[in-house]
Amino acid sequence: MSLFNTKPLMKDITNRKDIEHMVDTFYTYVREDIVLGPIFNRVINDHWDKHLDTMYRFWQTVLLQESAYKGSPFRPHRKLPIEAHHFDRWLYHFNTTIDQNFSGKIANEAKWRASKMAQMFMVKLNNNHL
Repeated sequence: MSLFNTKPLMKDITNRKDIEHMVDTFYTYVREDIVLGPIFNRVINDHWDKHLDTMYRFWQTVLLQESAYKGSPFRPHRKLPIEAHHFDRWLYHFNTTIDQNFSGKIANEAKWRASKMAQMFMVKLNNNHL
């Protein structure tokens, strides 16, 4: 039994390449998810490259404070048939992606921001359906 941790240290999210790895890994999970996959694949269809680029720019802006994204993150989601359990799965895959690939202040901030975004989307979606 070794006294040393042989697991390599994970790095924090520090640049666009890290953002791309985070987004690509996360959406691999989402696309394969039996609940989320059909929703995302139906809506995004053959436009995954465009969607991924938008997500790169969104997270680059949010986490790296680089002005790469302009727009309203909620607008494209407002008419989707999504409920709390969808956000639970979305957050599970997001947090798993972060925990398996990154460690540090920005990685923790990514999980916090994703959680807050899911909460905000749920409030807005519930108000939208009233």
